[in-house]
Amino acid sequence: MPNDDIDRTLGLLWRRTLGTPQGSRGPKQRFSVDEVIRAAIVVADDEGLPAFSMRKVADRLGLKLMSIYTYVPGRSELIGLMADEVAGERELPPHEGALRGRLTGVALEMWDRFHRHPWLLQVEDSRPWIGPNSSDLYEWQLSAIEGAGFTDLEMDQVITLLTSFTAGAARTSVDTRRTAQRSGISDADWWAINAPVLERVMPPGAYPISGRVGQVAGAEYDAVDDPGRSFRFGLDRVVDGLERLLER
Repeated sequence: MPNDDIDRTLGLLWRRTLGTPQGSRGPKQRFSVDEVIRAAIVVADDEGLPAFSMRKVADRLGLKLMSIYTYVPGRSELIGLMADEVAGERELPPHEGALRGRLTGVALEMWDRFHRHPWLLQVEDSRPWIGPNSSDLYEWQLSAIEGAGFTDLEMDQVITLLTSFTAGAARTSVDTRRTAQRSGISDADWWAINAPVLERVMPPGAYPISGRVGQVAGAEYDAVDDPGRSFRFGLDRVVDGLERLLER
């Protein structure tokens, strides 16, 4: 990526601080960069990143394709602006209580954000754009564990661990919802349809352990699984491990 594009994108990320002009020089533009970013977020929310394109953003705004490039350098840069924008769309609450509750609060904020904007789980750039909202978010996350006893390096790794775990769990949850929406049937209906065939190929006693566990889980979830419940179970185990680390 050309250095001038990087510089321009950082200027756009920090536009409210730097007072960067809204778009390129020339005739007065119909929209602000903020409006372009908000339109792009709507497109990504509706269609996901694989189908996301600059043309679709332009169409939503009623612009010609090349006009979008007067606002942002390209697709990757626009996605970076979008990710930073949604990182700051809700006020971050103050941290209270014991470490377990603060760590849980950090993970729940991520969980909620991933479900509001599932396309965040599809962002592939491993070198994130550093904007004001993502910087505020990282500061807020670190403040949850400041003074708990972790080293500075461990503090960064704790946030990375929570992010990786929550993203994986949220991806399963989002995929489960998407499958139900696309198929048009619930898990219970799916089991009812497939039960006769499964009973023929999986006779009683053929899978004694998984049959027992699956029956208990199915009765409890009334579904194939419960991603939200699995997330909370796994999160509790992650926090257990972090507390043990501090004890040692």
